[in-house]
Amino acid sequence: MRLLALLAIFFASSAGRILALDATNRISQYGHSVWRLQDGYFGGAVFDVTQTADGYIWVSSETGLYRFDGVRFIQWSAQSDKESTLSHVTGLQGARDGSLWIRTNDDLAHIVNDRLIRFQENEGWMVLDLIQDKDGKIWFSRFRVSDVTHPLCQVLDSGVRCYGREDGLEVTSATRLFAQDSSGAFWMGDGTEITRWRPGQSKTVYRPESLHSNEGNLGISALVPEMDGSLWVGMAISGRGAGLQRLVNGTFQPFRSRELNSETLEVLCLLKDRQNSLWVGTSQGLYKIHGTQADHYGTADGLSSDYINWLFEDREGNLWVTTSQGLDMFRDLRVSSISKRQGLIEDGVESVAASHDGSVWIGTARLQVLGSHGISLGPGSSLPGNLVTSLFVDHSDRLWMGFMNRLYVNERGSLREVTKQDGSALGMAMGITEDNEYNIWVETKGNSSDAPGTLVRIENLKVTQEFPSPAMPLARKIVADPQGGIWLGQMTGDLARYRDGQISDFKFAHHPNSRVVAITATPDGSILGATEFGVVGWKDGKQQILTEQNGLPCNSVTALISDDAGNLWLLAQCGLIEIPKLQMQLWWEHAERKLTLRVFDALDGVQPGLGHFNNSAKTPDGRLWFANGIVLQVVDPAHISDNQQPPPVRVEQIIADRRSYSPQTGLRVPPRTRDLEIDYTALRYAVPQKVRFRYKLENRDADWQEPGTRRQAFYNDLRPGNYRFHVIACNDDGVWNESGASLNFSILPAYYQTAWFRASCVGVFLLFLWAIYEFRVRQLHRQFAISLDARVQERTRIARELHDTLLQSFNALLLRFQTAADLLSTRPDEARCTLDSTIDQTAQALIEGRDAVQQLRSTSLGSNDLVGAVGSLGKALAADGSNRDAPAFHLEVEGTPQDLLPITRDEVYRIAGEALRNAFRHARARRIEVDIRYDRRQLRLQIRDDGQGIDPQLLRTEGLSGHYGLRGMRERAQSLGGELTIWSEVNSGTEIDLTVPSSGSYANPGFAGFRILARRRPTKS
Repeated sequence: MRLLALLAIFFASSAGRILALDATNRISQYGHSVWRLQDGYFGGAVFDVTQTADGYIWVSSETGLYRFDGVRFIQWSAQSDKESTLSHVTGLQGARDGSLWIRTNDDLAHIVNDRLIRFQENEGWMVLDLIQDKDGKIWFSRFRVSDVTHPLCQVLDSGVRCYGREDGLEVTSATRLFAQDSSGAFWMGDGTEITRWRPGQSKTVYRPESLHSNEGNLGISALVPEMDGSLWVGMAISGRGAGLQRLVNGTFQPFRSRELNSETLEVLCLLKDRQNSLWVGTSQGLYKIHGTQADHYGTADGLSSDYINWLFEDREGNLWVTTSQGLDMFRDLRVSSISKRQGLIEDGVESVAASHDGSVWIGTARLQVLGSHGISLGPGSSLPGNLVTSLFVDHSDRLWMGFMNRLYVNERGSLREVTKQDGSALGMAMGITEDNEYNIWVETKGNSSDAPGTLVRIENLKVTQEFPSPAMPLARKIVADPQGGIWLGQMTGDLARYRDGQISDFKFAHHPNSRVVAITATPDGSILGATEFGVVGWKDGKQQILTEQNGLPCNSVTALISDDAGNLWLLAQCGLIEIPKLQMQLWWEHAERKLTLRVFDALDGVQPGLGHFNNSAKTPDGRLWFANGIVLQVVDPAHISDNQQPPPVRVEQIIADRRSYSPQTGLRVPPRTRDLEIDYTALRYAVPQKVRFRYKLENRDADWQEPGTRRQAFYNDLRPGNYRFHVIACNDDGVWNESGASLNFSILPAYYQTAWFRASCVGVFLLFLWAIYEFRVRQLHRQFAISLDARVQERTRIARELHDTLLQSFNALLLRFQTAADLLSTRPDEARCTLDSTIDQTAQALIEGRDAVQQLRSTSLGSNDLVGAVGSLGKALAADGSNRDAPAFHLEVEGTPQDLLPITRDEVYRIAGEALRNAFRHARARRIEVDIRYDRRQLRLQIRDDGQGIDPQLLRTEGLSGHYGLRGMRERAQSLGGELTIWSEVNSGTEIDLTVPSSGSYANPGFAGFRILARRRPTKS
């Protein structure tokens, strides 16, 4: 904090040496900015203004306290809900330690690090004034009804120390504390007297005679000590002996000048600025007194109100004025204007010339001269005519001036007209110059707009030569050639030189209807002409055109002149341009070179325009003057102080999803923040519009961002994490504050954005993959086990069938062969018959064996047509000749037949085949039906017959002992993951229902299918 205070003192002192209002200018020549109540600012009368050590401007009003950065007013509010909102803030004092002291109607408050601390709260005292002494201590005056015993207090570290009668300070009414002089004494005033008091010493009292009957009223309103020991006294009443007085050696003296009698003023406040100008705030407007000159500025000039509440000078030298209707700020302009407000007869300034004594001749409707005593009428004011044309001052300080179509010369106060050789008027003087032989050259124009011009040479006030067109190129501007002769700026935009009776033309590529509107000879020997398409130039036989391609902000140039340092100044439609001498040398060496130059625009006071005659001049003090056809403008190249102070940079707030956060270390922004706005600023008040910024958000921006003059950064794609925002800024002279300001903050992650959540998700995912893997492995094991079990059971079934068929048949054949052998010897005929039937039975056994072996080896049908295979099997069994009473066979299909996986297809076919064979061979049925249904969820196979049925007891015991048909069908259904239901009763037929899930069975998993309504049938077992 101590370092901050020291820096503030340094900057304040350096600003006092460099940045201040030019005391020689009138108030109307300063830049003026205004913020009025009627435009929505402040909401009430503005009372006070000050500046804190961090650079912010603070403004107090009836509605509260406002902080200003040059662009935005932000109403200050306390951070804690326990701290009441400030209202009707009547006084402010920025302390060197960076804090802000505030007085309201009720108490004294103190803002430290954006926290509000209150003093003297609810004690009945009214705080009147606040000042900071030379040691940095805060003093305030106070008043309480019927109690004036201790009117002056000092703020100490331990509290408040108030001074009264026992300290030699005795007052009789409410006392205002105004100032501290160089000796450390305090100056105070009340309704009738002025008190000078120093701690530990006696007081001195002064009583203006005009206030002897003013007790109880506001009398002394402002005091300003001078270094010489005198005192400016402002009184809130006017009249003889009141108003503004200067106390010198105990005597009150009013200020009187041609413009002001200070006794007529009702003074409300006073300020002495760094240039020793006294500013007076009154109920009649604003006054400035510098030396013996006084100036006034009021509502008619643009002031927000004539009732002035307070005056303040900031570190940049700007003057702040608070009024009953708003806030005004005056700043120094690098380019000053002189117009009717400064004393011209009218604003149409068409020509300008400078005398060797520093006087400036100004041509409008009348000739005026600006000298050491201000602006006055020139010697040609009584001449006929309403237009002054060209002006020129020759080597002997004679003034040449054109009035309409006549030319006059002023020599030692005597006017003389210069005419043609025939005595007629010379014509309208468009340009005047003097060559190195002291001959005067005048380019004239005829009476009509299209009349040809004439170039004349004047020696000893007489015309000696005339060069009418077309003997000379049509020109309007001329300048002397330092090497002899003259140069002409032509109406075609070209240059021409006349020397030793010879004319030389120098053509330039140009635009149509362009012309040379100004011409000058520079110290380096070059000739330059101003045109609408740039600056045409000639030097040592080389011709070039200076345009936007070389860095000019615009091509249309209306005036040009060199300063004492050899730098070139151009008045253009886009502002006033300064090109250093070295840059011009580089341009002459390389015509395509991009130049480094400086541009002054409207914010610097420049008013572009075109004066139609000689529109630029230079006075002996080095100042440059430009006539722009409207006003006269002046710039002092030698005293344009570059602002080398980089602007303080601040990060003001972060707005995350429309919620504001104050910038503080370790700021944490809530999770899931989408829209982030960072508001930053740079504290430059004279021309805040020219402050430029760069910013970078570390961990987001790879390089510096260039927002120009924008004071917000926007982000909508920030992820959770830590960030550092860094912003830098430069002032209007391009001086960068490289350290800038920075803010570290973090965006908190949502629970699903945390590392532990991501790790958990990865773990869960890996666990899920492991579970899927385990499930699949187990599923494969189960499918393999089921398949293996099915194969084993199938082979067991076939082995049983072989046992039930082949072995039994072969045993029977052996017995029959044995019988035939026994009968062969005794009964040969019977033996033959037995042998024949045995042979037939052997053939049948072979057929049954072949069928069993075929079932063992066959793994699939010939095709994937389950419907066709079942149909063919049923028809073959129905057509078997061994069954004389073969039942009728019927096959019905519902849904769209689908291709089945090979295993499913084989197993379903074998179940159907076993059921059909049993039905055809053993059921003794009259009709056998088969239904095959293809559904989205399942494949269903139903086989019904109306035969003799099966004993339910056999169904519960899986069939007869030693027979495995029913058990084999159930095992095949289980291997498919399906369900097999058999319903049967004796003499009531049999129904077999097989359902297999479509998932894992259909070759086409995307089959949609259709829903089949269940048919009503008997209860299953």
